[in-house]
Amino acid sequence: MAYLALTDGAAAAIAPASAFSPAPAAPKADSPAGFSALEWSVVMLARHDRPSSLREPGRVAIWLGRIFGDAVNRRLADPRLEALRRMAVLTWHHSYSVPKAELKAFFAAGFSTDHYELLGKRVAEVHVARLFRK
Repeated sequence: MAYLALTDGAAAAIAPASAFSPAPAAPKADSPAGFSALEWSVVMLARHDRPSSLREPGRVAIWLGRIFGDAVNRRLADPRLEALRRMAVLTWHHSYSVPKAELKAFFAAGFSTDHYELLGKRVAEVHVARLFRK
C-alpha cells in the first residue's frame, strides 16, 4: 500500500475545489511573504545552476552548440519564475551580495523584500546543514 504524506498547505493546493467551499480570504498586508511549492522547487533546482547560466551565450558557445548540439537551456519560460531562478542562483553562489540590477528585476517581477529575506534565510540554512553533515 502506498502512502503519501502531505502538509496541510500542499494538500489544500492539490485538493479539488468544492462547489460549497468558501472563497479563500485575501492575504493580509502584514502577513509574512512565502513561496509556493513551485517557487520553492525553482529555488532548490537553482542550487545546481552555475552563475554562467545567467549570461547570454557567446559566439564560441553558439558555434560549439551548432556543431555538437545545443547546450542545456536552463532559462524558464515564465518571467516571474525566471527572475526567481536568477536571484536564487546568485544567492546560492554569492549570498546577499547580488547586483542592484538583479534586485530591481526581482522586485519588478512581483517579489518583495520579505521574499528576498526568506530566500536568503533558506539558502543559509541549507549551507549550514551541509557544513554540519560533513
